Amino acid sequence: MTAKEVLAKLKPLGDDARRKHNAKSGAPDDQFGVKLGDLRVLAKQIKSDHELALKLWETGNLEAQLLATLICKPKSLSADELDAMTRSTTCAQVADWLNAYVVAQHPEKDALRVKWMKDKDRWAARAGWNLTASCINKGADGSADLDPGALLDRIEKELPKAKPEIQWTMNNTLGAIGIKHAAHRKRAVAIGEKIGLYKDWPVSKGCTPPYVPVWVAEMVKRQK
Repeated sequence: MTAKEVLAKLKPLGDDARRKHNAKSGAPDDQFGVKLGDLRVLAKQIKSDHELALKLWETGNLEAQLLATLICKPKSLSADELDAMTRSTTCAQVADWLNAYVVAQHPEKDALRVKWMKDKDRWAARAGWNLTASCINKGADGSADLDPGALLDRIEKELPKAKPEIQWTMNNTLGAIGIKHAAHRKRAVAIGEKIGLYKDWPVSKGCTPPYVPVWVAEMVKRQK
């Protein structure tokens, strides 16, 4: 199947309601409004196809890029290729799928994480903080750049003025430190309270908001 044929399959699956929802979430104009579940169904039909994934990514179309993250082979990408893909991300939804299904599976993710944590590009930095939050959650904090105290110093200084795309995963790292490191919990919560990021975030009944003081308290309670 060619990229053109895939786009032809995707187009009729779209609907206006989904397009409007995507637009409010910062999706690019080049989108069809396809439900995520329908993309997963198509990915299962196509299976792994690395070359097709690269062609789909190059289109810049929202659904094509999302589908590309599901059918590509992370280990077939060089670190430079993955770095370029990360920087060419079109919106947060694509970034999150790329980070979850491709970056997280790449053999050089640790080196890329260190590089991206120093980067000013919003998508590279978002990916770097996403990987850092993952490391904290997994208890991997042996290296200097994963020191909870030093990370809190950076977060306290940088989070208020960071770009929205970076704030999300930086906040995830703040929450992870508060949840996983009892010795740093009080400070993590205090930083969350002072900055107030996502304090008024709407959530469905029974769900935990991304506001760090509430999030940390709920997750710690569940661990007891």
